[in-house]
Amino acid sequence: MHKAGFVNIVGNPNVGKSTLMNVLVGERISIATFKAQTTRHRIMGIYNTDEMQIVFSDTPGVLKPNYKLQESMLNFSTSALTDADVLLYVTDVVETPDKNNEFMVKVREMTVPVLLLINKIDLTDQEKLIKLVEEWKELLPQAEIIPISAASKFNVDYVMKRIKELLPASPPYFGKDQWTDKPARFFVNEIIREKILLYYDKEIPYSVEVAVEEFKEEPKKIQIRAIIYVERDSQKGIIIGKQGKALKKVATEARRELEHFFGKTIYLETYVKVDKDWRSSDKELRNFGYQLD
Repeated sequence: MHKAGFVNIVGNPNVGKSTLMNVLVGERISIATFKAQTTRHRIMGIYNTDEMQIVFSDTPGVLKPNYKLQESMLNFSTSALTDADVLLYVTDVVETPDKNNEFMVKVREMTVPVLLLINKIDLTDQEKLIKLVEEWKELLPQAEIIPISAASKFNVDYVMKRIKELLPASPPYFGKDQWTDKPARFFVNEIIREKILLYYDKEIPYSVEVAVEEFKEEPKKIQIRAIIYVERDSQKGIIIGKQGKALKKVATEARRELEHFFGKTIYLETYVKVDKDWRSSDKELRNFGYQLD
């Protein structure tokens, strides 16, 4: 009997969803950085064995939207509730259970199994953890509560074991050699964006989007031309930096990571363009692959 299903990972920003996804899938699929709102899309990572296929789905953190981009991000998170066979609701020892009541109401109404994972347990003590587990039990009585630490992989094996037990019998949804639903260029965007998140302060990373204009793959090398879009001229200056040093650093780091990711020599050209208020434009957001309806 073959088992297959969609295991969707949801929760508030910065609780460790992407780190968990990478540990579960065994590939560095979702960007995991220390800034909130890093994941903007729904990214699938596919775990295959001969007798099962688990389609993990990492989603943006649930937040109250302030502009169109965040509305799209919330759409991705909400859609993850509708097609899950198993839902992983990730929280941590820092946030309080009443943080996002509207979303929680939707989670409570779900009929599929819900595993509530309390992450970062290395940051608390036994007593506080017991109290937290009790609070979550009241809020989500149908959920199975599992304390974990995604970063140190504590209890993640047990989560995987439970997922495998809960998966429905089904033929695979994707080819067995496939490990994600996203094309190669998508990961180029994400890796460049991750470097920008790491190297620039304040609001800059949230005003940035990356588009790959050229992706030429040969047996041993890939030529990539990528455009970094910002919303204002002043941001363009910051991204490029004095004598182009900042942009050069981002490009060098991204190229290194891309070579590791694709296992080929990478030739990467990066340019910076201003696209005023792209985060509030339906047309631009659609061009960048966001889902607005």
